Amino acid sequence: MKDIFITSERLDSKACTDAVIYPGAGGVVVFVGTVRNKTKGKKVLHLEFETYEKMALIEMQKIADEAKAKWSLDKMVIHHRTGLVPIGEEAVVIACSAAHRKEAFEACEYAIDTLKLSVPIWKKEIFEDGEVWVSAHP
Repeated sequence: MKDIFITSERLDSKACTDAVIYPGAGGVVVFVGTVRNKTKGKKVLHLEFETYEKMALIEMQKIADEAKAKWSLDKMVIHHRTGLVPIGEEAVVIACSAAHRKEAFEACEYAIDTLKLSVPIWKKEIFEDGEVWVSAHP
């Protein structure tokens, strides 16, 4: 399994979790971002993600490298989905492990917050009556 991965296929949060478990891990934290059915009271039909993949993979690796260094993580996995993602399915999975839970929680939160700010992945929400690009960054 690749630690840093972008795919149009369904994500596997269990495999991501399993990939970061090791005997010295006292804390394993996993963030799973799923597609919800409403935004600001409007019914969402699905999401669509587009990316500049080459740059996104580089930026995702930087996030993982920075998190590993700052929180002494053994391993971090960041997987993101592209294309059409239906309601209830996973759009992003971030898993990490550390000797202590606090480091794992902080690293995981840092990873998702930084990913949303700096990785060239764009999200479009599709509604019954139209669509809108959100989280448009880089």
